[in-house]
Amino acid sequence: MEQQEQQNKIFTKRFISLFFTNMAVFFVFYGLITTLPLYAIGVLGKSDDDSGLLVTIFLLSAIIMRPFCGKLLDLFGKKRLLIISLFIYLICTILYLVFKPFILLLALRFFQGIWFSIATTAAGSLAADIIPANRKGTGLGYFTMSTNLAVVFGPFFGLLIIQYASFNVLFIVLSVFVAIGGLLALTIQTKDLPAPLVKDRNLKFSFNDLFERKALPIAAIACLIAFSYASVLSFLSLYAEEKNLLGAASYFYAVFAVAMISIRPFTGKIYDTLGAKYVIIPSFFLFMIGLVILANADQSVTFLLSAIFIGAGYGTLTTSFQSLCIQSTSAKRSGYATATYFTLFDIGIAIGSYVLGIVAVNLGYELVYISSAALLVVVFIIYMLFFVYRKPNTQN
Repeated sequence: MEQQEQQNKIFTKRFISLFFTNMAVFFVFYGLITTLPLYAIGVLGKSDDDSGLLVTIFLLSAIIMRPFCGKLLDLFGKKRLLIISLFIYLICTILYLVFKPFILLLALRFFQGIWFSIATTAAGSLAADIIPANRKGTGLGYFTMSTNLAVVFGPFFGLLIIQYASFNVLFIVLSVFVAIGGLLALTIQTKDLPAPLVKDRNLKFSFNDLFERKALPIAAIACLIAFSYASVLSFLSLYAEEKNLLGAASYFYAVFAVAMISIRPFTGKIYDTLGAKYVIIPSFFLFMIGLVILANADQSVTFLLSAIFIGAGYGTLTTSFQSLCIQSTSAKRSGYATATYFTLFDIGIAIGSYVLGIVAVNLGYELVYISSAALLVVVFIIYMLFFVYRKPNTQN
């Protein structure tokens, strides 16, 4: 009995090490994505459009690289590639101290995006392998909290450091975080994890080397959810400024993260015991309600109330669909399933930011959030038709 409990344990030493490794990678990502536009404008004297390129080019390289990650992880090993990518990610972070010409900074951002893509795919795939099979929903939910915490602490400490110190101090602090993440990654034991089945050891890529077919339908739903979430990620601060709620906006992501983290233990257990649909269906409604409240927020109270609904709904949806992607295929294809999920999710964020930006310019931010909520209604109907009613004997 005690041995069985040990085998079902989630918070092992290697899970905790991987948790903080992943958190370090995303801490740097969110710390830079918040502060680099300010760096480009205030220090390098660039325009708003130029500063936006620093975000766009990073995401572009990450999206381009993501489909190739599954086979690369199988060819070179998940732990080995995680450590290599962390080392290069660290070098890139240090280079912000010396890369002052804007064209070099853009090149650095593109190059770093490649290794961010590999590192996060490797970490997510390793987490799926480490977590006991009968506790995937709960375990991946807890692992995703590493990203949730980075969403809050990355921007918070990034803005705090540049306010009271300098950008160089920020780059040094972020480099230290990556170094710590790399040291923790070295301690992760992988000898007992399933070995990949690689028939072709060359670098030729077929469709199956880029995507996991079984995960594609689920990842496509996640792509549409990410499209809606782009309204929050890309336009929240601008919307808050328009509503004179910038003070509340500074607390939005803190409330957002608390909501995600608070609900996670309950949703994980429901997912593993009753099935994914019992978590996904109410989460759709929570996310929709949050977006509608945000569209009509005229006071700090309603603004932060929307963060509770969005955090609980969106946070649970993304974790659930990532779990479904991984469970849709064999353990040996977990790297491909993880890469497929993140590829389509990142594409959803990128396209959503562009399309909803056009909506914002022409129709206003309120319509951005109403449109995003309306899209979720359509996505929910698609999910019910193709993933619930057509598969009554599955946990979907």
